[in-house]
Amino acid sequence: MAQIAEEVAKVNPALVLPDKDGKPYTVRYEAVNAMLLNEFLKEHKAFVQEQRKVQELEAKDAERQQEIKALIATVKEQAARIQEVSAQLEVSKTAPQTVLNNQ
Repeated sequence: MAQIAEEVAKVNPALVLPDKDGKPYTVRYEAVNAMLLNEFLKEHKAFVQEQRKVQELEAKDAERQQEIKALIATVKEQAARIQEVSAQLEVSKTAPQTVLNNQ
């Protein structure tokens, strides 16, 4: 038991009770449990915060994807309109006329 207490004392002396000579004798297991619970709660809180951040980023990503799809649709629509106008210009162009010079 003293050997375990010595190892624990190296990590956290507050978790060990000394013997009459002041050497680590036993581990305060109730304190270890409380410490572990506190550490678990800290980690869990950090995990929950990270999960929230991930969800926010996923929502923003989905929003951006919708915006990109809308922009692609707009570009395709504008390209089609440009094609229509170009075709109309080709049709409305008159054939070149030559002028006879009879002088």
